[in-house]
Amino acid sequence: MTHAKVIYLLIDGLAYQVAQHSMGYLLALCESGDASLHKLQSELPSLSRPLYETLLTGQTPVQSGIRHNGITRLSHGPSLFGLAQQAGLTTAAAAYHWVSELYNRSPYDARRDRFTEDPSLPIQYGRFYHQDHYPDDHLLIDADDLLRRHQPDLLFIHPMNVDDAGHQYGLSSPQYRNAARRFDIMLSDFLPDWRAAGYQILITSDHGMNDDHTHGGSLPCEREVPLFLLGEAFNHSPSVPPQQVELCGTLADLLGLEHALPACPALLNPPWRAA
Repeated sequence: MTHAKVIYLLIDGLAYQVAQHSMGYLLALCESGDASLHKLQSELPSLSRPLYETLLTGQTPVQSGIRHNGITRLSHGPSLFGLAQQAGLTTAAAAYHWVSELYNRSPYDARRDRFTEDPSLPIQYGRFYHQDHYPDDHLLIDADDLLRRHQPDLLFIHPMNVDDAGHQYGLSSPQYRNAARRFDIMLSDFLPDWRAAGYQILITSDHGMNDDHTHGGSLPCEREVPLFLLGEAFNHSPSVPPQQVELCGTLADLLGLEHALPACPALLNPPWRAA
C-alpha cells in the first residue's frame, strides 16, 4: 500500500448548494478532470464542534458525546491526528481553537496554544485562532507557512469566514455566497503549489446553513455539504457514495495508518486502499 501526504480542508458552514454554484475555481478543476465534487450528508446535530469530532474521529455526535458546541473537553476517541502522531508522522493544523481543545489541550489558552510547536502533542504544529472573523487569507498563509516549515504528512486547514457570514446574514444572502466566492478565489493562489508539493487534498464542510442564520437540524440546506477531491490517490467516480463518518478512516488509509475507523475504500484508487 502506498502512503500519501494529505491536506484535509474543512470550510466551516459551507452548504452544498452554495459550493455547487459559487466555488468557480474548484468547479473549473472538476470540469478539467483535475478534481471531483460529491454530495455528503452531515451527521446530526448539524453543529460545528460535534461534527469536527465526526470528521476527525469517525464517530457520530451520539457516539462521541460531543453533542453540542458548549461541551469543552478533549476527545475520548482515537483521532486522525493521534493515530498519525503515534505512527511517527508529522501533523499540523491551521484551525479554529475548538480543534486544539478537542485534540491537544482543553480549555484553550491563547497565550499558550495559539502558536503550537510540540512533537509530543497529537497536533504537533498549530496556528490556532479564536475569533470567527479571523481573515481567511491570513488563515491560508498560516497553513502555507506550516507546510513550508514542517512538510507535514497531515495538514488540517479550517477557515471560518463562510460560517461567520451565514450566521450574520443567512443562507440566501449575497454576503454568504460572496464569502464562499472569496475563499474560492483565495484558495486558487495556493492549491497549485500544494498539489505540486505532492499533497492529496480533500475539501469538505461540517454543516450547511439555513435562512434563520443558523444550523443544527435536519433541513437539506443544513445537512448537505460538498466533498471536493483533488489528487491521483482518489477514485473520482466511487461506486459507493461516501458518508461523513468515513472521511477520517479513508484519510487514515491514505496515510498508511493502522486503525479501526469506518472508511470508504471505494473513495481511493487501488494502490492507496487498505489491505
